[in-house]
Amino acid sequence: MSDIDERPAARVVCLDRDGRVLLMHWYDHVAGAEVWEPPGGRLEPGETPLEAARRELTEETGLPGSAVLDRHVEVDRDFRWLGTRFVKREVFYLARFDGERPAVDPGELTQEESAAFRGHVWAEELPPGVEPPELAQVVERLTRDLR
Repeated sequence: MSDIDERPAARVVCLDRDGRVLLMHWYDHVAGAEVWEPPGGRLEPGETPLEAARRELTEETGLPGSAVLDRHVEVDRDFRWLGTRFVKREVFYLARFDGERPAVDPGELTQEESAAFRGHVWAEELPPGVEPPELAQVVERLTRDLR
């Protein structure tokens, strides 16, 4: 039986000018599963969720953390990654970019992330295996009243 990780985390739903969603592509070699999810990760000690979202965006994508808006929704998550079960509430923030498919440069990945990273996509439609499964509803909630 694996441990349960409940440490808080923050993610960023990035939208380009045409409404495409940035998804990071990962491979869980323990489960043999491909995962697509918005950039993000756990909070460092003393960090707020917004600070973590901005830091993680820059580390994982090279995009400016300043693009992350102070607009969020909370999402209950229960998933497995590399043999660990994660049960937590994650804060999802919104970042919008004026350009079409801004360049992504994941230059600050950890060793574990680098081993699992398979690329990224600016998705017009969410692929099978997207995490969280209700990401379309998260995007809708984050963008409501912004159009």
